Amino acid sequence: MRKLNYFKNSMKSAFITALTVASVFAVTACGTSEDGPTSVIVNEVGDSENSETDNGMENKSADDGTVRESLTALEVTELMGNGINLGNTMEAYGRSALGTDAQPTQYETYWGQPVTTQEMLDGMKAAGFDTLRLPVAWTNMMAFETGDYTINSAYLDRVEEIVGYARNAGMYVIINDHWDGSWWGMFGSASEETRKQAMELYKSMWTQIAERFKDYSDYVIFESGNEELGFRLNDTDIAKDSGTLSDDECYTVTNEINQAFVDTIRSAGGNNEHRFLLIAGFGTDINNTCDNRYKMPTDSATDKLLVSVHYYDPSGYCINTSIAKWGTKQEYQTMNDTLERMTKFTEQGYGVVIGEYGVLIENTNNELKENTLEYVQNFLNNCDLYGYCPVLWDCNNLYNRNNTEIIDMGMARLYIKHSLEIQSEMTKEDIIAQARKEMDNDYDSADEGAGVDDDTAMAWIMFNSSDWNVQYSVGDVYNPGSATEGIVAEDVEITGEGTYTVSLDFTGVSGGYAESTVFSAIAIANGETLFPGYYIDIQEILINGEPYEPKGQPYTCSDDGKATRVNLYNAWVTQVPDDIRILEDNGQEPSPCILDADTLGKIETLSVTFNYVKGN
Repeated sequence: MRKLNYFKNSMKSAFITALTVASVFAVTACGTSEDGPTSVIVNEVGDSENSETDNGMENKSADDGTVRESLTALEVTELMGNGINLGNTMEAYGRSALGTDAQPTQYETYWGQPVTTQEMLDGMKAAGFDTLRLPVAWTNMMAFETGDYTINSAYLDRVEEIVGYARNAGMYVIINDHWDGSWWGMFGSASEETRKQAMELYKSMWTQIAERFKDYSDYVIFESGNEELGFRLNDTDIAKDSGTLSDDECYTVTNEINQAFVDTIRSAGGNNEHRFLLIAGFGTDINNTCDNRYKMPTDSATDKLLVSVHYYDPSGYCINTSIAKWGTKQEYQTMNDTLERMTKFTEQGYGVVIGEYGVLIENTNNELKENTLEYVQNFLNNCDLYGYCPVLWDCNNLYNRNNTEIIDMGMARLYIKHSLEIQSEMTKEDIIAQARKEMDNDYDSADEGAGVDDDTAMAWIMFNSSDWNVQYSVGDVYNPGSATEGIVAEDVEITGEGTYTVSLDFTGVSGGYAESTVFSAIAIANGETLFPGYYIDIQEILINGEPYEPKGQPYTCSDDGKATRVNLYNAWVTQVPDDIRILEDNGQEPSPCILDADTLGKIETLSVTFNYVKGN
């Protein structure tokens, strides 16, 4: 996540066979298996008594330097239990306002969060959270533009202090580099020198972090990055000449970065030789991470790698305010199917961490969205079923750091129920059986929704407004219930060749219009399977009742091999696919953005008429 009040303002794509490893849930109070792998204490960092670190900072850390060399990635993921992010805190990016020499707590509070305390972390553990993910913006206090990649020691001290709080509370800790002003775009620079500097910065950063924490136990886990390891290597926030990487090259560079991460940590000495390492998935998107172009790095240690992805599906419900409720059979099935995909990694022995998930809390009244409890319950049950570690994204919302408690009693009970402390009294088989039973019951009791079966082709307009406040059925699965209240949609069943019109009327939504668009497309559910090779040939676009002249050349394509689409505005497509279909070449370049989002303004109605034409 990058800074917003609660969640990031970009669309996140949604995103496990049961594990066959022996149960490791019979644990002691400190989280080690009673009859599992033998613990090996390689080094010590203090003890349960207060001690002074060699940097002069008082470190009240109970971490004893334990490394469990025979503990596997699959086993530790289960022991990590539930997790929570310390969101919008150490990753708060304040370089432009604060410079690189401010007090660390000035950055820590820059996005409105309180100074972190031991009591806050103790409260998280008591609330059922067994792992803390600590997002950090390391370049806040690094003058990297001058080629000096030294992290200000005061910043490292403060991060170490928070790690100590978490270890005192008995929690695992995940440390990463998180958005960080998007310096990652240097990897996509047109300048080879800038790309080399990006790798130098990255290696230097992790060398310093690994050195600082080399004597800490394997309860401290390093994560190679966040959402930026993917297409966002082309970000231009800092590297203005970025954007040079093709999609394939984004995968190649992501794999190179992750390999450099592993090699850097393993060569850093101390307990880093056997530390668990969390490898950022491609954009932390489940579908893109499961793409065969994404490769897990090689490792000198055995069974010590985990993979991190995020899950905010549907984005209009989880991240934005455009969808108010969730819970149809179709939505349950989409979540279940998507999360199951990550068994691709568990079957290879990699642990899976869902490093971020959650449902936006309405900050105006601090209340949960409708069906939040049902959503999170099914999500946590999926994680129990497949042995994933779920890590809630939270910024002092669901868990109130000032009161050190979860604000909703139902959610509080849910997290306690899924905590390691409670589940340690159950066998692995019982946990799986309970998860499966609850998932089946929840699915059976869910509303049918208004989707279509595999024998029906339905055309509609996928839509997101530019301010994310208005949405209609975004995604390749037709789901008209996933819509902002007040939208009137004209969807149409496709029966074969012919002329069809689809439309959206936004006059009934709050405000009476949609503000431009950040994503829109004509889609036909089951089009590729029922009418393979057909073309969507746009005849007319009406905006607010007036004809609109598209720019560029529209093309027919498919993202999932099932739904047919023509993008109207899709800035996430950085490279036009090779397998597009064009009925008649109009002489212009194929474009995923035939609407001009910069000039659309307020859209009250949107209508598209197209011919559906059989291919040769």
